[in-house]
Amino acid sequence: MPLFKISENNLSSIGQKNFELEKNLQILIEKNLKTVFNCRFVASEFSTGNQHNGRIDTLALSEDNNPVIVEYKKIESSELINQSLFYLYWLQDHKGDFEIAVQKILGNSIKIDWSDIRVICIAPNYKKYDLHAVQVMGANIELWKYRLFTNNILYFEEVLHTSKIISGSETSNKNPVMVEAGKKASITRATAIYTFDEHIEGKPDHIKEIVYKIREFIMGLDTSIEEIPKKYYVAYKISQNIVCMNIQGQLINLFLKLEASEVLNPPEFYKNMHQTGHQGTGDAKFAISSETEFEEVKPFIELAYNKVGG
Repeated sequence: MPLFKISENNLSSIGQKNFELEKNLQILIEKNLKTVFNCRFVASEFSTGNQHNGRIDTLALSEDNNPVIVEYKKIESSELINQSLFYLYWLQDHKGDFEIAVQKILGNSIKIDWSDIRVICIAPNYKKYDLHAVQVMGANIELWKYRLFTNNILYFEEVLHTSKIISGSETSNKNPVMVEAGKKASITRATAIYTFDEHIEGKPDHIKEIVYKIREFIMGLDTSIEEIPKKYYVAYKISQNIVCMNIQGQLINLFLKLEASEVLNPPEFYKNMHQTGHQGTGDAKFAISSETEFEEVKPFIELAYNKVGG
């Protein structure tokens, strides 16, 4: 879809361009990882050693402390997905190398969550055959499309994000190395991640009802929103977390991705957690215990959603 500039009820189209070098795209993303994907930079052109003879474009750590691989192409290319899956396979077998890299850049206090590895591919477009192949392989991979315009507007759109578990019948004609990478990712997600039901198990019925309403409201904001259960909370995200829900007894704690200055006229059950450790990402905490209180939080959830880029 083209972009248009509005000037006195007249529309003028804004043309597209591309980065002169692929490296320019990489540098731009690496310098703005927090803004775009809310990730922390770990390494650039990370060597996979003499045996594998490869270099991972960007290594990062997500807001949930999951490893992140980012690969780039300034042209449509199947090689991008193949490389990304190969590096996913490599990282599963070289966790120590990644942990050392994280410690050097981010310190020794970070506990890496290996229950999920986030793989992000960025390119101007993808072939339909590649989209199908990624779905069949079942790896947890995100395909992002970008558009660069002549007025220096950069647009991102998520094309595909899948973590489908692969079956034997679906992989018979696929590249064995790529299939193995997909299997490893799928097995990790199937055996190590947590479930939504675990977070509401044993909770009072009235709390469960509110939780379901919260879930329905957030997921209804955008079909791109994902529900990601973690050990201590359930995250709702697009490119980054919008809301994290932590259920404790009679209270439902919602942590929203908002700055204190953005929370205007908050209810009494709001607290700024910027200087306080807490479970979940986002510093705007709303501790609710009734549907009436949830109604007061809805506008703030919408604000957080729009801020992230919905």
